[in-house]
Amino acid sequence: MAQAPIQFDRASGALEGANLWERTAALALVTGSKISSHFSHMGYIACANLLRKTLPARNIAIKLNPDAVFEFPYGDGYWSKLLNRSYNYEDELELLFAGSVDVDYTLIDCGANYGYWSVLVSSKPFGSHKAIAIEPSAQNYSKLANNARVNGDRFETMKCAIGATRGTARLSGTKHEAFSIAGDPSAGGEEVPVVALDNLIDDGKVAPTGKYLIKLDVEGVEIEAIKGGARLLEADSVIMCEEHGSDRSHAVSRYILEHTPLKLIVYDPSTRRMETVTELSILDRIKVSTHVGYNVFGTASAFWQKRIDALNAKTARRIQ
Repeated sequence: MAQAPIQFDRASGALEGANLWERTAALALVTGSKISSHFSHMGYIACANLLRKTLPARNIAIKLNPDAVFEFPYGDGYWSKLLNRSYNYEDELELLFAGSVDVDYTLIDCGANYGYWSVLVSSKPFGSHKAIAIEPSAQNYSKLANNARVNGDRFETMKCAIGATRGTARLSGTKHEAFSIAGDPSAGGEEVPVVALDNLIDDGKVAPTGKYLIKLDVEGVEIEAIKGGARLLEADSVIMCEEHGSDRSHAVSRYILEHTPLKLIVYDPSTRRMETVTELSILDRIKVSTHVGYNVFGTASAFWQKRIDALNAKTARRIQ
């Protein structure tokens, strides 16, 4: 029988249910995150995953807020940074989610992994929004489904990949945070169903009208996913796509700017504003680390543009 998860409260820092070695490991994981944060957490995942091999196989349940619990295997290199209470995961996404608490929108969480954003966005402090968490990997999906369960099944889960059209694909990769259908189909891997974003309308999952925040963390098939969502992107939608720091051609942003009717927006840490991008050179300055992802936004919605302008105005007032 599996052990009950270790409990960690991000607000108070309380760690419960851990033995002495697990507590020592938590201290090491926090210290490692704080030190490596000075160089974009380079090397942290590898070190944490080595430490994980010395730990009993059990989960940790992190209380993200009073209405959100996020569970994952203790010592997981990607997610253990959450033990560091000063660490913020994808600031630019949280800025938009936190600034849209009062908006009646649905999160379409593509490449949901273990469901972090679906757990958070469906929680009361973030507005109890409807969320559809889409994840193709069987390994990841079991953990995603568990997070839906521990949060009262308040968001929907779908086991499939997102692409340009409906079909099947081969999912491959060695890291749970980087599984992709973009590789060579002959390389093996797990066969997974593929749906296009617009198929969610066809299948009655979402309405053709409505407000949507669409997170595309789909490891190399972002452009294909955008191609498959033309109708959905005509609604009051924002796509949030990951641009990899190592891609100096800025392929996803270039595609949005040159081949879609969407306005391209990026969070600029130097101004702390969501800036409209007309020249891709701004990304040369923002994408300072080659081993992490940076989120860019695309929208054709006057509603969401107005909301982003309001967020910028709020930030300006805070700085003053």
